[in-house]
Amino acid sequence: MSALRTTRRDPWFVPLLALDAVAALAMAVAAWAALLYAADAVNLAGDEQLAQRIFYFHMGCNITATLGFLVSVVGSIGYLVTRKLAWDRWAQAGVEVGTIFGIGTLVTGSIWAKPTWNTYWTWDPRLTTAAITILIYVAYILFRNGIENPYTRARFASIYAVFAFLSVPLTYYSARIFRSIHPVVFDGSNAEAQGDFGIGPSMQQALSLAMIAFTILFVTLLINRVRQLSLEARIEELREDLNL
Repeated sequence: MSALRTTRRDPWFVPLLALDAVAALAMAVAAWAALLYAADAVNLAGDEQLAQRIFYFHMGCNITATLGFLVSVVGSIGYLVTRKLAWDRWAQAGVEVGTIFGIGTLVTGSIWAKPTWNTYWTWDPRLTTAAITILIYVAYILFRNGIENPYTRARFASIYAVFAFLSVPLTYYSARIFRSIHPVVFDGSNAEAQGDFGIGPSMQQALSLAMIAFTILFVTLLINRVRQLSLEARIEELREDLNL
């Protein structure tokens, strides 16, 4: 009975529940494709060949982290232009979801690096710039929490987010500009890369499924977080109206 009442009061309940289910199904299909369907990397062997399968999750996290930080820039510019807090909520949600996937990128990369480079971490330009980017956005979250006034918080956070995004393309091009052992998957190759491999047809298909699944998961988390922030803002407004 309570679920029925919730559905009637909240028109977003059923659509978001359906989106959650689609995201879960998409991730299950992506996991199957990555772990079972995709062919082995023929130029790798042993633990390195097995660890390569985390590549699909690594790339999924990487792409969605970038999407999150891109959303934060759009939301931040939107707030600076319109001064509407709704834009700031999208910016905040983009950073939070993007940071989660950014951490996932570092974790999956470290798991992949151990059998490939014989260490979980090395101060390679790509890894270093990626870690710095995540720390910049973690600082953004902490920075927001230190400002109480919502409009002041949104203004300074928006300016911060616009400049913080400069670290994202720097991370992307770091393996192409500097001497790096990190493989370059798209737009060329890296002669010094360790653990590089060619992508066959089934691997391309598995990668495409992973990209689609992670994008759906990203959209799901982003919309749910924006909705949560909107409800929190509404509750705060009601408290102020009631002088609580």
